[in-house]
Amino acid sequence: MPLVKGGKIVEDSFVKLDVDAPLPAAGDILVPGDRFLKDAAALLARRGKVGVIWPNNRDIDELVPYLGKLAAVALVFPTFRDGRAYSQSRLLRERHDYRGELRATGQVLRDQFVFMLRAGFDSFEVKKQADAEAFTQTVKRYSVFYQPTGDGRITALHRRMQLRHSEGVGT
Repeated sequence: MPLVKGGKIVEDSFVKLDVDAPLPAAGDILVPGDRFLKDAAALLARRGKVGVIWPNNRDIDELVPYLGKLAAVALVFPTFRDGRAYSQSRLLRERHDYRGELRATGQVLRDQFVFMLRAGFDSFEVKKQADAEAFTQTVKRYSVFYQPTGDGRITALHRRMQLRHSEGVGT
């Protein structure tokens, strides 16, 4: 599956491991949430980056003690109608200040790319190459937003206020 990160199609350095797959000695891995919680110490002690695939029906607070050690959190969109991963993303970015890779997986649809970006996702696992290419164009399309969100961009209002302040208007 193509991976889009930083507005570009990139090679995924992470290998996805099933619950019972043997653990490689080194290399970047993404493991299911259940497996991670059962064996977090051993997973984090090995060489290579560790990421977790976190289901959208599981409380994000269970993951909080490990956030500083995780290179990636992949949140799952099981269907396009199920948006709980949006809430998880906002919690990770805004409440828990998670700065690692936040990946959208599952039903990642091109008409939701902008919303996912705004919710704090910075990488996207898509099913089709055409969707990956469309995403790289979508990232460039919008530069100003009205709503504050977890992606770190300032809003149109704050941008306007900064401009007025720098010009000395209203002071």
